[in-house]
Amino acid sequence: MDGKLLARLGAVVFVAIAITATAIEMSRKETAPVMESERAVKIARDPLREGQRRCQQLGQAAASDFECMRVWAETRDRFLGRAPTPAVHPTEGP
Repeated sequence: MDGKLLARLGAVVFVAIAITATAIEMSRKETAPVMESERAVKIARDPLREGQRRCQQLGQAAASDFECMRVWAETRDRFLGRAPTPAVHPTEGP
C-alpha cells in the first residue's frame, strides 16, 4: 500500500469515528444536575447527622452521654446495614 493512501484511509477512519462519537453524544438525554444547596438541605434534615454533630462538639464527655451512645449505635447499624437494635437506658436495666 502506498503511504499517501494509508494516510488518507487513516484520516477517513478517524473522521468516521469522530462523527459517530458526536452523534452518540448528541442523542444522549440531559439529566438535571443536582444543586449543592439541595444536597445541603437533605443532609441538614437528617436527625442522625445532627446528633453526630452534637456528640462531636461534646468531645470527651460524649463517651459517657447516653444519647451519643445511641447515636453511635444507630450510625454503626446504618453503616453495616443491620436492623437497628432497641436501646436500653442504663437506669432501666434488662
